Amino acid sequence: MTSTMNPQQTQHPAHEAGSLNTKSMRRILASSFIGSAIEFYDFILYATAASIVFNQVFFADVPPAVGLFASFGTLAVGYLARPLGGAVFGHFGDRIGRKGVLIVSMVMMGAATTAIGLLPTTAQIGVAAPVLLVLLRIIQGLAVGGEWGGAMLVALEHAPAKRRGFAASFANMGGPAGAVLATLVVSAFSTLPDEAFLTWGWRIPFLLSLALIAVGLVIRLQVSETPLFLQLEATAEKKKIPVVEVFTKYPKNLVLGTIAGMSSYTVQGLMTVWAVSYAVGIGVDRTGVLNVKAIGATLTIVAIWFAARLSDKYGRKPVMLAGMLAGAVLAYPIIWLLQTGTLWGFAIGLFLANGIIQGVIFGPFGAFVAELFPTRMRYTGASLTYQSSSTLGAGFTPMIASGLVLAAGGGLWLVALVWAASFLVCAACVLATREGKDRDLNGEMR
Repeated sequence: MTSTMNPQQTQHPAHEAGSLNTKSMRRILASSFIGSAIEFYDFILYATAASIVFNQVFFADVPPAVGLFASFGTLAVGYLARPLGGAVFGHFGDRIGRKGVLIVSMVMMGAATTAIGLLPTTAQIGVAAPVLLVLLRIIQGLAVGGEWGGAMLVALEHAPAKRRGFAASFANMGGPAGAVLATLVVSAFSTLPDEAFLTWGWRIPFLLSLALIAVGLVIRLQVSETPLFLQLEATAEKKKIPVVEVFTKYPKNLVLGTIAGMSSYTVQGLMTVWAVSYAVGIGVDRTGVLNVKAIGATLTIVAIWFAARLSDKYGRKPVMLAGMLAGAVLAYPIIWLLQTGTLWGFAIGLFLANGIIQGVIFGPFGAFVAELFPTRMRYTGASLTYQSSSTLGAGFTPMIASGLVLAAGGGLWLVALVWAASFLVCAACVLATREGKDRDLNGEMR
């Protein structure tokens, strides 16, 4: 038998031309961005509601501080489910293809988000309400766990080698874009009187997910399978179970990548969830805080754009390290700004943390984790790394920050200390990895 492939198994034209500016590549990048934005609209929408709504709707019969802690607990459950979703969807993405699992993950997310918008309150059905809320949050976590890896790989594995970092970043830019949309929609409805907002206003953003999912499916169905996966199908390299290979052959890459990724998610959990709740709780205008959060997410997109392009030129590691060191240095100033109790203080702190620090780290991160694993287990390995970092970095950060404030007697200095220390640990893990910018993704890795 000859080793030639059919036309579908040859390199994508973008690989040959070294350009992202082709019709098919533009469609692929748009699919990666829009699909990721829609999925993260649903996921971040929950985080926003957990900060300002759910403690009053589903945990209203307990003291406010306890209700907020419980609300953040349901938020953490979704993050716990993300690595499991990454393993399950990653397995099928590595065995049967990237495209199909992306369709399933999007439908799952849309169904769960819509159901949350229809969920009766605790006052109406008792303890069943928070139980159902947790179950729906788990479904959200499973769905988003499979989304990012596929959306990122569809772009990266179609892209020319010299543009992989920038192509992969479109899935990363989709996350904050979804956050912008979710925050602005909630902000618009938050202008309603409190009774109307807490009764029905908060539900509308969740129900809007149906329309967004329909748009996303239309776009995603038009994207072809990646050339690297098609080449893999022509070989006998898909015999083993991807998740087993990740844990047995690449455990170091998994651990180092996970800890490195925690840096950007620590910022996200602190500033877009815990700090939002803290600011509103000390009297900062709720609508103003949400609008600032949306602007901050927009700045994150811009920072991701530039950081990803820089990573294609200088490497993933130098760019990510710059963001991590900046995060460690600015931890105390940002927390001080938050303590001013003013909208401007919250805004400057958020813009520094999420608009710059998180964006600089997150820009190269898609390519960084993809280049840690070979094609036959890349969906699983990248998804597990990314989702584990999100779980450890963002899923528990709001609860940990709340606990640190209590331990410090109401002060925020301990939050800043832990933040700075964690960033230095993350930077050490990046230094311990190999640079992947010039790695051949077609070859077997050592």
